Amino acid sequence: MAVLQQLTQESLADGLSFLAAQDSDLAKILEAYGSPPLWVREPGFATLLQIILEQQVSLASAKAVFARLQAVISPITPEQFLTLDDVQLRAIGFSRQKALYTSLLAQSIVVGQLDLASLSSMDDEDVRTTLKKMKGIGDWTVDIYLLMALRRPDSFPKGDLGLAVAVQKVKQLEYRPKPAELEAIAQIWRPWRALATRLLWHYYLSK
Repeated sequence: MAVLQQLTQESLADGLSFLAAQDSDLAKILEAYGSPPLWVREPGFATLLQIILEQQVSLASAKAVFARLQAVISPITPEQFLTLDDVQLRAIGFSRQKALYTSLLAQSIVVGQLDLASLSSMDDEDVRTTLKKMKGIGDWTVDIYLLMALRRPDSFPKGDLGLAVAVQKVKQLEYRPKPAELEAIAQIWRPWRALATRLLWHYYLSK
């Protein structure tokens, strides 16, 4: 099967023009801060593992743990990862839960239960269904993988804290919007919600 549509540097301009026309608040961000980075990650086990590490912690904290892991095994493959025991993973900085989740993920790939390469030919919802069968992988992890690794143009991580904070400020809301409210606000950004997310992260980080 063919690889589904991906966000590229070329399609970025079209998407940004659409978003600016649809939403004056996004147009102001674009005017003030310019185009957002693509924030692309290589599809595969290492990226999915890194996103799991980023669950509910600061990006800096997750990045430090990932760097320590890279210092111990490189490249980070499922087979290499499974040579590490719980004591080693805890020393690197994995919580007990994340050590379990990432080990189960590695095992499922090694035994052929999960084929990450096949995700590129699935639509977003099939990717979600496939990945959420793995213990410790929920919607936010799937959304970030879809957005950064598979570069799907309409992936929308409605549970992302940075996104919610940015929308609150940009839309001048009295309170931080909940995921369902974010999803409602984002309807006018379709089919470029992943690009709108990048634009809002760009604003959040620039501020």
